[in-house]
Amino acid sequence: MGRIRFRDLHGILLLDKPLGLSSNQALQAARRLLRAEKGGHTGALDPLATGLLPLCFGEATKIAGSLLGSRKAYVAECRLGVTTTTADLEGEVLRERPVPMLGDAVIEAALAKLRGRIVQVPPVYSALKQEGEPLYLKARRGEAVEAPPREVEVFRLDLLSRTADSLSLYVECGSGTYVRSLAVDLGEDLGCGAHLTALRRLWVEPFREPVMVTLDQLHLAAEQGDAAMDALVLPVAAGLADWPALRLDDAQSLAVSQGRQILLSGMAAGRCAAFAPDGRLLALCELDSEGKLRILRGFNLPPLMSDMPKTS
Repeated sequence: MGRIRFRDLHGILLLDKPLGLSSNQALQAARRLLRAEKGGHTGALDPLATGLLPLCFGEATKIAGSLLGSRKAYVAECRLGVTTTTADLEGEVLRERPVPMLGDAVIEAALAKLRGRIVQVPPVYSALKQEGEPLYLKARRGEAVEAPPREVEVFRLDLLSRTADSLSLYVECGSGTYVRSLAVDLGEDLGCGAHLTALRRLWVEPFREPVMVTLDQLHLAAEQGDAAMDALVLPVAAGLADWPALRLDDAQSLAVSQGRQILLSGMAAGRCAAFAPDGRLLALCELDSEGKLRILRGFNLPPLMSDMPKTS
């Protein structure tokens, strides 16, 4: 096999991450198939997890941080009566306890305690860093590791279905929330312990109804050529659907592309995404109350790449 000739590709791929791959492994597999020179993901999914992993390529990597902090939704499967070292089925069993007879009201009361702004202790087997090193590396060496508590937000936590020793949950949460820790805390409140057995990410804002692409689909597209692959990649601006769009004229576009401040009148203050007349995404900006447009992040997209959201 010859050396891969990487190319200058800009956009977002909504990957359906397969079971068993880390987020970085999935990213590198997709990047090689697309032959994208530069790429990054928008927040790690454990190898156990599947589902939506937005991948950013080229200039889209500049907005990966904003996607990382977005609201997300999952379906989580929990096994009651067993706790593990990793809080999921990949760890060693720490303790087994009988599962009591649990009525719906008891389960609902336990779920209610985990909704809203809560304090959560992340798993020690996590990518959080301590002294510059991921906690999971320290834990694997047998070092005593304590993950500091943190405040997270759980918007929804609903019971979808249940058996005698398992629960299926729908979770909507903010950035930094560990669903594994939710399973652990829920199990302790129910008096029997629990761990996560499966996790699927359904969506990440602003991709509420994502059309996900599997690695198999990407393999097939790669065999058909660049055009087939590029058809699966969303424009950079797709990740900015929640930002108001500011359409500039030629003179304003030139100024913004050169990093110069401009004055605008008759517009509400706040963040916006600035576009050139040809549809190119130029910059993320902030307009103050005096009409001064401050550039937060500039983009260097090819002239013919139209990124402007379509209007009806």
